[in-house]
Amino acid sequence: MKSERRTGAVGVRPASGPVMDCVRAETTNPDLRFRTQSARAVQRWLHTYSALDLGTNNCRLLIAKPTRRGFRVVDSFSRIVRLGEGLGHSGELSDVAIDRAISALKICSNKMQRRGVSRAHNVATAACRQAANGAAFAARVLAETGIELNIISPAEEARLAVAGCLPLLDHKCRYALVFDVGGGSTELIWLNLVKRRNPEILAWTSMSQGVVSLSEKHGGPEISATSYLAMVEEVRAHLEGFEKKHNLRPHFEAGEVQMLGMSGTVTTLAGVHMGLRRYDRSQVDGAWVPVPAIREVAQQLAGMDYNERVAVPCIGHERADLVVAGCAVLEAITDVWPASQLRVADRGLREGILTMLMRQDDGNRLQHEG
Repeated sequence: MKSERRTGAVGVRPASGPVMDCVRAETTNPDLRFRTQSARAVQRWLHTYSALDLGTNNCRLLIAKPTRRGFRVVDSFSRIVRLGEGLGHSGELSDVAIDRAISALKICSNKMQRRGVSRAHNVATAACRQAANGAAFAARVLAETGIELNIISPAEEARLAVAGCLPLLDHKCRYALVFDVGGGSTELIWLNLVKRRNPEILAWTSMSQGVVSLSEKHGGPEISATSYLAMVEEVRAHLEGFEKKHNLRPHFEAGEVQMLGMSGTVTTLAGVHMGLRRYDRSQVDGAWVPVPAIREVAQQLAGMDYNERVAVPCIGHERADLVVAGCAVLEAITDVWPASQLRVADRGLREGILTMLMRQDDGNRLQHEG
């Protein structure tokens, strides 16, 4: 079957509706050329699964085996590649950024082959959606690494992100507001939690304000107090439009909403709040953090210079230049919707992909048996 690459046009797959609509699966052949194929009537137990997420800032891979309660990670990879560096000014992915990304993807390809991956889904998000040479980059990735990237829409990105954090949703609440602060965009998803296993997406939005795009627009590593306030106001203006359309505030005021944040910004700020000397996912993922406390951390970091931020545990050189933009996004969100607690998720697209692929295989088996 001829390969089909899906591009990221908004509206290709509407995000409203039940979260657990299955993503399109892929089955690997021996040379790691990932091709979209008809679903096979096989159980999850026959496969080793992988999920790859190439974002504006990071390249991340999970390889997993199924278990009765979900999956067990057998290998992983994460590297900051800054694929979207300079994209806001040039409109294209730079040669240097492309080389960094392909170097990381070659490592992912080797891991997938070594682990015998037979079911995979590889996604690229905001940077590839926005870049004029995004499709050409994906073609080069296929030629040099054997990995076929699916440049997904913001709608599918939102759905996968929610699917990845389903275990952290508090069903004592009627609603949840989930946000994901990425490198090139920020997604917000408004959920109805009445159906425990399959919450309904009531509304969503994808903003072009991510930590890379905001940082490059407002000053880079050193952001003045004036520029920081400008970032907060820029993000807040977009959020107020979402609020005006969907009227979330009364539900926050009634105590009916859980706020859940995913991304490096949220996990980093949580780690700083906890006083961790080194980042520890086991302590951060699923933690509840008072919103006033995490806002205080954000404001403290925004008031530091670059070298002071580098010296803060859980930040270092890799995050010191981008964390301030993330702080601005967090402040804007909690300004518009003042929750008392924030649940932190160190999980997202990759976990959502794995969950959906395994559920899809289970559904195919039941269809076949029926």
